[in-house]
Amino acid sequence: MFADIRTEHNSFRVNLAKPIDISIPLRHGAENPNAFGVQDPDFTPFRAGGFVGSVSEGGACNCENILLNPHGNGTHTECVGHITKERVTINGQLKNFFVIAALVSIQPETARNGDLVIQEHHIRAAVKNLHTDVLGLIIRTVPNAVSKATMRYAGTNPPYLSEAAATALAVSGIQHLLVDFPSLDREDDGGKMLAHRAFWDFPHNTRLHATVTEMVFVPDSVKDDVYLLNMQIPSFESDAAPSKPVLYEME
Repeated sequence: MFADIRTEHNSFRVNLAKPIDISIPLRHGAENPNAFGVQDPDFTPFRAGGFVGSVSEGGACNCENILLNPHGNGTHTECVGHITKERVTINGQLKNFFVIAALVSIQPETARNGDLVIQEHHIRAAVKNLHTDVLGLIIRTVPNAVSKATMRYAGTNPPYLSEAAATALAVSGIQHLLVDFPSLDREDDGGKMLAHRAFWDFPHNTRLHATVTEMVFVPDSVKDDVYLLNMQIPSFESDAAPSKPVLYEME
């Protein structure tokens, strides 16, 4: 199944029959990626009086309560409300669910302190030849271990973006940034959140409609290229929500 889409500058043919899901499935228990030591997702049957929301336990239907933390339990999309005193929600800010996005593979650089950091020169190289229709950037870090799908990140100091790299993204016009690590910022940065602040240009010229999606997983079989990206989120009135970003090949 193919569809023709037209942007302000170009026309593309999109193969809708072959979606590429780059989210990590969210399930009960420990078989999920986990960041910051948050509680693992908990899927439990609803119980009230004689009712149990589990067919396997004798109930008429399955009806689960789900406890999760979007920021630590897997693929999620967040807005600037992540760092504001005011309540700004992802449901209120993400209004365009389809965007042209480029997938790039980057090997983070080892800094003097031993941290693995995506630097400004990585970003400038990634965006320098992108046409103006590209408003999304997906960063796949290499090496690209499948263990990212279940990694326990707390205390491992995973890769992150430098402040200058995040600034370069904002200046380039990238509106939607997707990464395969838990946070744009260092795991323990003393609460500075420099890369988040730089990407959203907060609090100076805050980019309200810009989003950050963390903990995606892009298999090696998916080539670096430009795709149609579908950003799928539940309508959470919170700063972040679990998400399902899906790529479609374009001709």
